[in-house]
Amino acid sequence: MTKHFWQTLGLGTIAGFRSMTAPALLTANLAKFHPQGLAGSPLRYLQKPLVATGFKLLAGGELVGDKLPHMPDRIAPPVLLGRLLSGALVGAALYKANHGRTLSGALLGGVAALAATYGSFWLRQKTTDESGLPSAVVGGLEDMLVLGSGLALSKGTDAGAPAGRAL
Repeated sequence: MTKHFWQTLGLGTIAGFRSMTAPALLTANLAKFHPQGLAGSPLRYLQKPLVATGFKLLAGGELVGDKLPHMPDRIAPPVLLGRLLSGALVGAALYKANHGRTLSGALLGGVAALAATYGSFWLRQKTTDESGLPSAVVGGLEDMLVLGSGLALSKGTDAGAPAGRAL
């Protein structure tokens, strides 16, 4: 298994927990490294600093919005679709940056996000019910897990760096 396989699996999982965090972390690194594998690809826009900033803002908004009581469950169809697409985008970009098959990366990232969405939904409900903590507090703990894991998977391993350098 290649390094970008594991990064895609990991960041796809992160997308299942928080849909905008995975692309925010990845685009920050893509903007820094500008891998040649994305040159000429429709995914090359992910390397632009403005796109990375936009995803960071969306991720920040999602972290806050997730704690609001009127937000739909992450398994509601439109929300679920967003997480699946986020995982697919991250996977496609990682695979393309590493000269792999874009479709393979998109499928892997999307499936990981889908599985993680259901798993994280169940985990959050179970933790909230059994701990007696408010859902917002459990969500904050979930945020710390997502950010720590995401940073380790992206920045800590130079995700998006050219294959000859770090991947």
